[in-house]
Amino acid sequence: METQQQNKNKFGHWLKTSITARMLMVGFLTLVLLIPLFYIEGLITERSIRKEQAVNEINQQWGNEVLIYGPILEIPYKTYTEKTVTDKDTKKTYTETIENIEHAYFLPENLQINSNIDPEEKKRGIYSTAVYNSNIKINGTFGNPDFKSLEIDGKDIIWDKVKLIIQSSNVKGVYGADITLANKNYPITSKYNNKSNRSPYTLTLHTLETKYLEKLDFIATNQIPFNIEFNIKGSEQIRFIPVGKTTEARITSNWKTANFFGEFLPYNNDKITENGFDAKWKILELNRPFSQEYKNNIPDLTEFASGVNFMIPVDEYQKSERSAKYGFLVIGLTFLIFFLIQTLSKISIHPFQYLMIGLALTMFYTLLVSISEHSNFFKAYLIAGISVVLLISLYSKSILKNIKFPLFIGISLSALYTFIYVIIQLENYALLTGSIGLFLILATVMYVSRKIDWNND
Repeated sequence: METQQQNKNKFGHWLKTSITARMLMVGFLTLVLLIPLFYIEGLITERSIRKEQAVNEINQQWGNEVLIYGPILEIPYKTYTEKTVTDKDTKKTYTETIENIEHAYFLPENLQINSNIDPEEKKRGIYSTAVYNSNIKINGTFGNPDFKSLEIDGKDIIWDKVKLIIQSSNVKGVYGADITLANKNYPITSKYNNKSNRSPYTLTLHTLETKYLEKLDFIATNQIPFNIEFNIKGSEQIRFIPVGKTTEARITSNWKTANFFGEFLPYNNDKITENGFDAKWKILELNRPFSQEYKNNIPDLTEFASGVNFMIPVDEYQKSERSAKYGFLVIGLTFLIFFLIQTLSKISIHPFQYLMIGLALTMFYTLLVSISEHSNFFKAYLIAGISVVLLISLYSKSILKNIKFPLFIGISLSALYTFIYVIIQLENYALLTGSIGLFLILATVMYVSRKIDWNND
C-alpha cells in the first residue's frame, strides 16, 4: 500500500515538474478543443444554409435571375422520308412518301440591348438579398435566312407558320411585354417546356412566342426590323446571350456594388461611377464560337452569357468560416505562450486552467457569428476579439500572479487576431502574408525556447 502511494506521488510530481508531461498535456487539450471547433464550423454552415434558403424564398416570390436568349426566328419546313409498304392482298411492295414538319432557327443579324435596372434590398428576418425592376429594350434586324447552309430546299418552307420566339429564365417576373416585327405588333404567349429530363441544378429557360407571323418579305428588303420591350422583376443578376452577328448591350443602374461576369466583359473603363454603373458590351460574330442558324432544336448557349451580378457586399458567413479554420492555430499558439511562460518562470498552471483558456478562445467564433448577423464583419470581429482578449488576460492575471505576463499575453493575442483578420481580408496575397507571419512566429518561439533546459526532465 505504501509502495503504491509512493508511486502515485512520484507520478504526480512528474506531471507537475516534467516538461515532457506538460507538452503531452497541452497537446492533448489542444486536440480535445478541436471538438467544439468542429461544432462551431457546423454552426456556421447551418446558418449559411438557412440564409440561402431565406434568399431563395425571396427570389422565388419576387422573381429569379433574368437570362435573355433571343429573339430567334422559328421557321418550319417539310422533310420527306420513304417507307416501303407491302400490300396484304397482292403481296406487292411499293414506296410511300411520308411528309414531316421540322423547324429551322435563325438568329438576328444585328442586336441592341438596353436595360435600366432599379434594384433594391429585400429582407426576410436578418437575411437580405438584392432584387430589381428592369426595363429591357431589345431591337435589331433579321437578315435573309440562309437555307442553303442548312441544306433546306426553299420550296419546302412553310412561310405562313413562322414564329418569333425568345427564351428567358424568368417568365414569372414579366409584368409587361411588347413585340413589334416589320412594324407590326404581335401578342406574345408562354409555351410549356417539358422539364422532366432537366436537372434541378440547371437553369431552366422558358419559351415566349408570338402567333404566326404575317409573311415576311425578304425579297423587298434584306432586313426585317424588330423591337421588343420587357418589364421584368428579377433578383441577384441579369444576363444576356450575344445572339446577333453584331451584339451591342448597355446596362445601367444606381447599384454601387455590381460585379460583371460571363464570357464577355464590358469594354468601357468608366463603367463604375459614384452614382452606380453604366456598362457597355460589343460582341462580334467572330468573337463567339457558334453560328447563326440551326436545325431541329435551339442550341443551349447559356455558357456564352454575360451580365451583371447585384452583390450584397461581404458574405459574413464566408469570412466567419475562414476565420474558424484558423481556430486550431490560435489555440495552439496561445497554449504555446502559456507553456513557455510556465516553463521559464516555473509558475504552475493546472490542466483545468488550460481548458478554461481554450474554451474562452472557442467562444470568440460563436460571438463572431452571432454578432456579424446583426452588424458588419469588422465590428463583430472587433467586439469578439476585445472580449476574448480581456477575458483571457484577466484570467491569466489570477494564474500568473503578476501584471507583466498577462500584459504580454494580451498583446500577443491582439497581434494574433489582427494577423488573422488581415489574412482573411486579403485574397491574392493571403498565402504569402500567412507564410511570412508563421515564419516570424516560429522564429520567435525558437529564440525564446533556446533558454529552456530540455534535458532537465
